[in-house]
Amino acid sequence: MTLVNNPGTWSAIYWPLEHAAWHGWTPTDLVFPFFLFMVGMTIHLSRKSTLGQASKRAAILFGLGLFLNAFPFFDLATWRIPGVLQRIAVCYLVVWMVRRVAGPAVQALLAVVLLVGYWLLMTQVPVPGVGAPNLERGTNLAAWIDSVVLTGHMWSVTKTWDPEGILSTLPAIATTLMGALAGHWLATPRAPQVRAAGLIGAGLVLTTSGVVWGEAFPINKSLWTSSFTLLTGGLAAALFGLCYLVVDVWQYRRGTRPWVVYGTNAILVYVLSSLLSRTLGVTKIGGVSLQTHAFQALLAPWLPAEAASLAWALGMVAFWYVVLVALDRRGLRFAV
Repeated sequence: MTLVNNPGTWSAIYWPLEHAAWHGWTPTDLVFPFFLFMVGMTIHLSRKSTLGQASKRAAILFGLGLFLNAFPFFDLATWRIPGVLQRIAVCYLVVWMVRRVAGPAVQALLAVVLLVGYWLLMTQVPVPGVGAPNLERGTNLAAWIDSVVLTGHMWSVTKTWDPEGILSTLPAIATTLMGALAGHWLATPRAPQVRAAGLIGAGLVLTTSGVVWGEAFPINKSLWTSSFTLLTGGLAAALFGLCYLVVDVWQYRRGTRPWVVYGTNAILVYVLSSLLSRTLGVTKIGGVSLQTHAFQALLAPWLPAEAASLAWALGMVAFWYVVLVALDRRGLRFAV
């Protein structure tokens, strides 16, 4: 997301670095559910945490999300309440509590109930003031709930609904539960090759199921549809299984350093890169943002529009990598 969220200009972006306009998906749409899947996996590692520690972690994440939403103007009247970090916080805390009281079978059943229940709600329940159930932008049931509960406090781009809204958090919890189940599987005493094969095989089954369900309940990130949940959860499981096989089982680690450095301070770089991007966007000279001045001077004259925009984004990724390497060498890891 450091790459995706920092183009040189939003008017010229290669399609893989954009979210799908509505139904469908792009590589960018995989990042958030992949992260939630990994949150679920790491809950196994934090199984000894107390409720107080888990609640504190969730509160910090939620607070960071609120701060990012408010920065830099802090207008309480339009302060967006939902957000990426807020959804991560809610999903983490819910799944942490579920895992404390229920085993893998119940967790799997709960994920199924959430996905089927969300599908029924979105496709069978009439929308007040609109009529028949629908999956259109701004007129579906999830959008109606957001408009009632979160009036004036939603994403400024959508205004009348939020892509990290209330109802669509239910299937996002299922995504995190899938990660928790993967973490449980990975911790079993089976041979490493068997664990890797299980993750890859289960991932392919889930991915196929998501594609098939998508014919009736379209794959849609903004709605976090059940088909989207299966597709992305399956791809996350399969990709993690493949990485586990190559890196941990086969011990092939050449080229993994950047991923480790970014991964160990993921929340930190997400927050700092967002703050820098906002600062460059709102700081203006002669009515033009500082980022636009720099982009036009350094890259725009020499490259095609999309290539120049990508070059700026890659420069941001490289800049933050240098920062993260410096932190890593000093053993500074800002885990929430």
